[in-house]
Amino acid sequence: MKTKVLIGLFLLIMLTAGLAADIDGVFGYRVGRFEVFMIVAAEREGNTSIIPDADEATLRRLIPETGFSHSTNVFLVRTPDHNILIDTAFGGVIYEKMRELGVEQDQIDTVLLTHMHGDHIGGLQRDGQALLPNAAVYLDTREHEHFTRTAVNDGAVAALAPYNVITFDAAPLGSTPNVIVPGVSAIANYGHTPGHTVFLLEDGGERLIIAGDFLHVALVQFPHPEISATFDMDRAAAADSRRQIMEYAAANNIPIGGMHIVQPGIGRVERDGSGFRFVPVQ
Repeated sequence: MKTKVLIGLFLLIMLTAGLAADIDGVFGYRVGRFEVFMIVAAEREGNTSIIPDADEATLRRLIPETGFSHSTNVFLVRTPDHNILIDTAFGGVIYEKMRELGVEQDQIDTVLLTHMHGDHIGGLQRDGQALLPNAAVYLDTREHEHFTRTAVNDGAVAALAPYNVITFDAAPLGSTPNVIVPGVSAIANYGHTPGHTVFLLEDGGERLIIAGDFLHVALVQFPHPEISATFDMDRAAAADSRRQIMEYAAANNIPIGGMHIVQPGIGRVERDGSGFRFVPVQ
């Protein structure tokens, strides 16, 4: 009897582990057999000065008087064959939360980078040593070229140095997918940076887009995708890419997750007049 009880408890743990409801700053979601965990790396008071093109009337209408929160997230994806981390933030707390989910740093075999800004790659290395020692790092060719050769960024070079870096050419939106690992493909979303990439997860007829820095102030940029942030290197291209990925998500009923959307960080995109609205998943 005792053995049966222990087995039952083990199965219960296995069935509920994917929800991660009891871990602060973690939201669990399923895409077919894939377990997806949005992990909050940092959360702070939001600042509308990063979207200078937004006029005061728009801000008064969309931003609560009490202010709003700004989040930096990463996504852990567990497939039958891979432990995948999409971006690393600055490491630290995300690795603690990963450990609570039962995933050690040396169990990550694949790192997919949306782009090379510091708050997305800062957890790759410390003092020249890889913090994810068994991982291959995947990065868009244009992004790699820009940050390591065209406009050399010492932080980006150092972050990649301890790793086997595999470059890819992200596919244009709506074209034949560029599959990175089974069930995960790379889609070009250039503008925020020269090689900014979003990733499409697909399994069992279910899909999810992990959209990186396609926006920074969700309350404003969903209804007004034409408004770009100061962090967007090509603001016009970023606005075009932002609208395209929102249109695609809405038209195909694909949930979307972002690195700067507050928890749960994943939701559905619906058309709303000339813009869109974001409906968080429950």
